[in-house]
Amino acid sequence: MPRNSLTLAVALCLLATPLLSACGGNSAASDEKVVTVYSADGLKGENGDGWYGRVFKDFENETGIKVEYVEGGSGEMVQRAAREKPNPQADVLVTLPPFIQQADGKGLLQKYAPNGSDQVSGADKGADGTWTSVVNNYFGFVYNKKELKQPPTTWEELLDGTYKNKLQYSTPGVAGDGTAVLIKAMHDFDGERSAMDYLGKLQANNVGPSASTGKLAPKVDKGELLVANGDVQMNFAQSKTMPNLGIWFPAREGGKPTTFALPYAAGLVTGAPHTENGKQLLDFMLSRHAQRQVSEIGGGFSARRDVKATDANAVALAELMDGVEVFEPDWGDIDENLTTYVDTWKSATGS
Repeated sequence: MPRNSLTLAVALCLLATPLLSACGGNSAASDEKVVTVYSADGLKGENGDGWYGRVFKDFENETGIKVEYVEGGSGEMVQRAAREKPNPQADVLVTLPPFIQQADGKGLLQKYAPNGSDQVSGADKGADGTWTSVVNNYFGFVYNKKELKQPPTTWEELLDGTYKNKLQYSTPGVAGDGTAVLIKAMHDFDGERSAMDYLGKLQANNVGPSASTGKLAPKVDKGELLVANGDVQMNFAQSKTMPNLGIWFPAREGGKPTTFALPYAAGLVTGAPHTENGKQLLDFMLSRHAQRQVSEIGGGFSARRDVKATDANAVALAELMDGVEVFEPDWGDIDENLTTYVDTWKSATGS
């Protein structure tokens, strides 16, 4: 082809296909039998053997639609989707509060009520219909059962020199479980100032930042860390292959152990390249069949009220939560003031 004709062809190609990474390319965005999921970590499993692994495989077998999966911290996934807003690459976004509310506020999610969402409690789905929990979950911490004869029971114990350079929590504002550290501390210490004062003291023992909570549990299991933050679903699933991993819930000295719901919430991305495929996947994830597998395979809690799990994992999870006080954060306040809280945390800890 003459050079001037080739130049014209390339120019026409670029004008005709601005959303593709290359003219004539086989990108995921151009494949009609694909759905792309951006998700917080925790549901895939260490070797792809978690709830996502089963659900995605079953979905692909049933529909012929291939699932492309991208994983990271909750805040990281929302930031990526926000950067791509002019040219969306994801179809479904799954993230933890308050990042699902943040994604909604940025206009990243479109309204869609998956089949079965009427069985999801009102607190576990968006009032405007843009997101729905697909796996219920709770915030928690992990400890090394081999190195510690019993878990710590209070926040105050973690200030002991035993935990110097043996404690780590994921970064607030970046990771959902890291942000949960702030939320729980502000609740347990009765306010922002007291919580930040405590976290400032705790920094003397903290190893440093981590963008992903999922990477901390293996360090705890190996004894590189004694304590780290996490969440019940992810850590319970990890404990099947990490024998030294134990789950616990810090209490304020003299108080009860507390936690709060931290569900995996899913929404359909605004301007998704494969909206219909995204809807099918959300329907599938919230189906009774998939929801019955949440505890059995994923170690979590079904998002549907009409699915009552009785498997061994469900029984063990119920025992784990026994005696733990569950509080409900003010998500509206957290969504509105998260940046301020994170900035205050950075100042308190020197991060």
